[in-house]
Amino acid sequence: MYLAVKHVKPLENYHLLLIFDNGEERVFDARPLLSFGRFSELNSPDVFNAVHVSFDAIAWPNGLDIDPEYLYEHSQALSRIPRSATPARR
Repeated sequence: MYLAVKHVKPLENYHLLLIFDNGEERVFDARPLLSFGRFSELNSPDVFNAVHVSFDAIAWPNGLDIDPEYLYEHSQALSRIPRSATPARR
């Protein structure tokens, strides 16, 4: 099954709230990527928070993007994250 990202919202501490086209809400922790190549450009909160949906993936104005399969596979269902550990929504 192919999933598309329909909405993305930056959260605190380099996490992203993702809503997929199946209605599932998931949280993606981008911190592990921030030390790799051009992804280090996202270390600035202003740059990171400029994330947006591009077609069915997420992207930033500097041209970086992440496909929906990777995001889904490397994220956690919002319902499975304990309330106390859920990054605050902005």
